[in-house]
Formats: sequence, C-alpha cells, structure tokens
Amino acid sequence: MHDKHQAFFDKLAEEWDYTFTAEDLDRLRHLVGKIGVTEGMHILDLGCGTGILFDMLRRAVGESGFVTGVDFSFEMAQKARRNFPFPNVSVVDADATALPFADSSFDMIVAFASFPHFSNQQRALDEAHRVLKANSKINIIQLESTKEMVEIHHKVGGAVTDDDIPSEETLREMLQKSKFVNEQIEDHPGLFLAVATNSK
Repeated sequence: MHDKHQAFFDKLAEEWDYTFTAEDLDRLRHLVGKIGVTEGMHILDLGCGTGILFDMLRRAVGESGFVTGVDFSFEMAQKARRNFPFPNVSVVDADATALPFADSSFDMIVAFASFPHFSNQQRALDEAHRVLKANSKINIIQLESTKEMVEIHHKVGGAVTDDDIPSEETLREMLQKSKFVNEQIEDHPGLFLAVATNSK
C-alpha cells in the first residue's frame, strides 16, 4: 500500500541528494569509520534513500563485501539504483517492517535518517534482529539530536510532522524487546547514534 510517507519521499527523491552538504558527507564518512565497517562485510542500509551512504560503505567493504539498500519509497530506490550501478551494491524496494531476506543474512545494519519514519519501529527492530547474524550490530544514525530532529520535522510538516525517535529509556526497552543487547546511545547537538548488538 502506498501511504502518505511513501508519497512524501517519492516527491523528494529527485532533489534529496542536494539536502546534504559537504560537511554532512565528511561527518558521515567519519561515522562509517567509527561504527566499524570492515572489508568483506555484507551490510544492510535500512531506509537507504537515494544511497547517500552507498559510496562510503561499498569502499569500506571492498570487492569481497556487499551493500544492500532497502527503501519503501519506489522513487528513492530507483534513484539509488541509478546513482550507484556497482557490482557490490544492490537496492530493494521494500518496507523495514517486512524485509525480503533470509534469517541471519547481514553482518551489520545501518539506518541513517530513516528510523523516525518507520511505520512500526518495534516491528522494524524485530526484522533487524531476524536478518542480522549473531553478535552483529544495528546502528541508528541522525545528523541531529532528537530535539533538533523534532524541530526540523515540525517545520517541514506534512507526513513527517510527528516522526521522531523514542526517548532513550523507551528505545533501550524496544531494542531489548527485539533481543538486542549492549545498547549505547549518544544524543547531543549534531548527532544521534544508537548502537546495539544482536543477541541471537
């Protein structure tokens, strides 16, 4: 079903890349290094948009690794495919709450600028747990604090007005419910980063 969020992001797809500055991209490159992406990994970019992280991730995993992007916006997914026609990158038009992958398929999940927009965040975490290998990590990343993000979404309005990340306490409970452990959460101006390990 094509809901209001899909329609919202479909309309933004063509101009989405231009919303990220050179400074944003530098910060993202630093974060990709910080979260421990290594050669040979198979990474799921959950809510990949137009593939902002693809070039950083595909270079980090190398020819022996693979990056799979998922987005529920058909237009975002199509743009990502056009932007990154590389042998170690693929894009799937799918929803984070119903991932079309086998259990224990991935070495890491990265959800950049996407988690607030998932229709059912708990279900998305359940699916992340399912498709991640044992002891692998999920990384939820925003280039703004939760407070800044709420202000941005209220300003933008429309479908994303009420999209946010739960409080730290609630997010920890949600991660634990989906069988993640060792949650580490940073939330300060310019960054939100939640990292947790799959306890499968």
